[in-house]
Amino acid sequence: MSSSELSYVPFVHETAFGIWFLRTHTWEHHVLRVAINDLKRLIDTPLPDAPVIADVGCGQGISFRLLAEAFRPSRIIGIDYHEPSLELAGEAARICKTGTAPVGEIEVLHGDCAQLALPDASVDIVFCHQTFHHLVEQERALAEFHRVLKPGGVLLFAESTDAYIKSWVIRLLFRHPMHVQKSAAGYLDMIRHAGFAFGQQNVSLPYLWWSRATDFGLFERLGLHRPQPGKRRETLVNVAAVKAG
Repeated sequence: MSSSELSYVPFVHETAFGIWFLRTHTWEHHVLRVAINDLKRLIDTPLPDAPVIADVGCGQGISFRLLAEAFRPSRIIGIDYHEPSLELAGEAARICKTGTAPVGEIEVLHGDCAQLALPDASVDIVFCHQTFHHLVEQERALAEFHRVLKPGGVLLFAESTDAYIKSWVIRLLFRHPMHVQKSAAGYLDMIRHAGFAFGQQNVSLPYLWWSRATDFGLFERLGLHRPQPGKRRETLVNVAAVKAG
């Protein structure tokens, strides 16, 4: 997809801090790795051997090695709109292909999640990790995820909710389109209405220390009470949803 075709994509530019943070140890090990392990656990439908994965919003490509280790894909297609990050993703792809986890091909594409340059029914897994709260055209993006997935394909969706994105520390350090942020229930409803199927067993509501912007888990580490599900504002939602129909 050419730059001219993408010239009018609604896009909120990330801060310099945010771009730096996406290549830190904290991001890779405490955010990305944990999410992939949780999403893999939530899948209860058979996956093909050597699946094709679309990593939508791949950023700097830190996910490539982790996806290769988790799913042994034949191909990973990394897609992102931020071109400087894609340059780093290209280098990550080259490094990943020389590593121990088998992956046949890694392709990096400049593109918009609401207008994917992929054929219909061409991928087995759409991996969407901490990307959706950056997107303005969320319904269009979900429709594209549904279109490019094969019948029975899996959407692996991991997202921060409005309770976290609208916290003071995230507002200070990062940039997001605030008018599209949703609760965990709001994201799940949107995914279901887009034609994906999932049950309670396919949903996880992690309450990780880094997502609790009020205290970053300090109260819990001090032995104080931790709010239980149903009595707290959820900060994260993970779901493994299947393309229905």
